[in-house]
Amino acid sequence: MSFRIVLADDHHIVRQGLRALLEREGMKVVAEADDGRAAVELAQTHKPDVVILDLTMPLLNGLEAGREILHNGYAKGAILLTVHTEEHQIAMALRAGIRGYLLKTQAAEDLVHAIREVMRGEIYLSPGVSRIVVDGYLSGDRPAGDPLAPRERQVLQLVAEGKTSKEIAVLLGLTVKTAESYRARLMEKLDVHETAGLVRYAIRHGIIDA
Repeated sequence: MSFRIVLADDHHIVRQGLRALLEREGMKVVAEADDGRAAVELAQTHKPDVVILDLTMPLLNGLEAGREILHNGYAKGAILLTVHTEEHQIAMALRAGIRGYLLKTQAAEDLVHAIREVMRGEIYLSPGVSRIVVDGYLSGDRPAGDPLAPRERQVLQLVAEGKTSKEIAVLLGLTVKTAESYRARLMEKLDVHETAGLVRYAIRHGIIDA
């Protein structure tokens, strides 16, 4: 069965390779995006069956973009592509409604199968990811909950990318004062006292790349 896809990755060569793979399997890539905000807008416009999202993208990472797309009903399913295997990242993705979590090292061989599974209403995890989830379950460990709300994570990403409060306000439709309040709240919640600390937190938690 052919599915309509929106493909989002900030590396053009990666998108080219994935598009070729998908089209070879009879699927249709209806749009491509190189950042998370564009992915949300294109999903809203095209209403694809599935969005395929790189986890770390500018302006809005794949997890938050997927959360927004699914919450608004812009696509039936979402799949994350990532190099991150931290258990808390996987847990957050599943809680956000994302049903496919693929390691980039395995994406080419697994992606088509993942799309078909997600469209059947199933969850698809790369084998390496599955092992992490199972090992965590067997050990009795539970990943710590994210202390940040989705909007706070969005602001954190933009701060970590070097955006000013005015730029953040424009991108998120906030007042400058509200954007500044978010920045101050993030520092208080995370117990950091300068922007560099927010950047380090964002890198450690896979919100931006180093």
